[in-house]
Amino acid sequence: MNKIVTIISLVLTVSSASAQHEWTLQECTNYAVENNIQIKKSEQSLESQEIRLNSSQNAYLPEVSASASQNFSFGRGLTSNNTYSNTNTRTTSFSVGASMTLFNGFQRKNNVELNKLNLSASSADLEKVKNDIRLQVAQAYVQILYNMEIEDVAYRQTQIDFAQVNRLESFVANGKASEAELAQQKAAHANSILTYTQAINTRKLSLLTLSQLLELPSADSFAIARPDTSLMHNAQFIMHNDSINYDRPEIKAEEIRLDATAYNLKIAKGGYYPTLSLSGGMSTNYYTASNLPSESFSKQIDNNFSQYISLNLNIPIFNRFSTRNNVRDVKIQQHSQQYTLDLARKTLYKDIQQVTLNAENAAAKVTAAREAVANSETAFRLAQARYENGKSTITEFNESKNSYMKSQSDLAQAVYECMYCAMLVKWYQGEEMGW
Repeated sequence: MNKIVTIISLVLTVSSASAQHEWTLQECTNYAVENNIQIKKSEQSLESQEIRLNSSQNAYLPEVSASASQNFSFGRGLTSNNTYSNTNTRTTSFSVGASMTLFNGFQRKNNVELNKLNLSASSADLEKVKNDIRLQVAQAYVQILYNMEIEDVAYRQTQIDFAQVNRLESFVANGKASEAELAQQKAAHANSILTYTQAINTRKLSLLTLSQLLELPSADSFAIARPDTSLMHNAQFIMHNDSINYDRPEIKAEEIRLDATAYNLKIAKGGYYPTLSLSGGMSTNYYTASNLPSESFSKQIDNNFSQYISLNLNIPIFNRFSTRNNVRDVKIQQHSQQYTLDLARKTLYKDIQQVTLNAENAAAKVTAAREAVANSETAFRLAQARYENGKSTITEFNESKNSYMKSQSDLAQAVYECMYCAMLVKWYQGEEMGW
């Protein structure tokens, strides 16, 4: 029995020693938003969209290129005298050219606007990912709080069983109790120790889950702060439609994508328009032959220097109905995006209604659980008094004790479920996540 008490003491010592700074929910969510890998990945997607926008804006700039070539020719060839002779020739050429699109059916302009909207949609997607992580952190946080309460309940159960073991040992020594009763109580105490050990492990695993969401290197020194649960005594949750913040990032992203389909349609229709482009350049070359005299390099470069400029008009006449089908496809995508937006709005409405009902049910469960704890505690105290006075069996005592402990566990679950629902209600009303 002393070994079991020593184990409990060591567990409590290790737990208290490892608990350094206690993180609040606000601290956890802020840290997760700054360090979570999923959020960082979404930030990378946002940066990629910024690059696409920049590329579409740069499409207005001209394209400039330069080239240089060196050619050698060997063997027999036809001369100016209409005879063949062995001739070695060498040609060196240089050129610089530029081109730019003047008009392409407003596709460049519409593509810039499209990428601006895509950037805004990606920004809304990033905010949605942050909100998802905040929710996951809050759920993990509340789970830890619940597991901590279960651990406390399990510890109190070990203390009750330990006190009964000591009492029965003294009774056995005085001949007032049997060895069988003592053995049965020791078995109950051992089971409560096992339950307590399992509760500790469950609490540690839930801490590990939250620490991984926060991308902490280890959960060894990680601990959270317990909020004030007294706020749940008179909890009432009423979510009015005019207080709900429907401007959620998941809705905003789909609305932006719907607007973007209009520009996709304009880009597709741009294929019906002609394309006008401007190009220009300059070039020169140097030529030598083995059996012919040649002028100097600088003189040939100067004499052979030429420039050109051209306007190119491309009028689409028939492209196998490619443009027509592109327009049809974009219209289908436009209707599909409208359905996606409608579905997102319905999902949000359903989530809000579910949160409201869950909050009301949670508040009712807290009231019922508190009454159950009060009644089961009274029953346990009476059963304990009857057992200690020899008017009931140890089995009846343990049944009453287990019922009391279960009511405490149910109360802990109801309280933290209520607090989580209260937080969600405020969150959907536009407030920051927290208590």
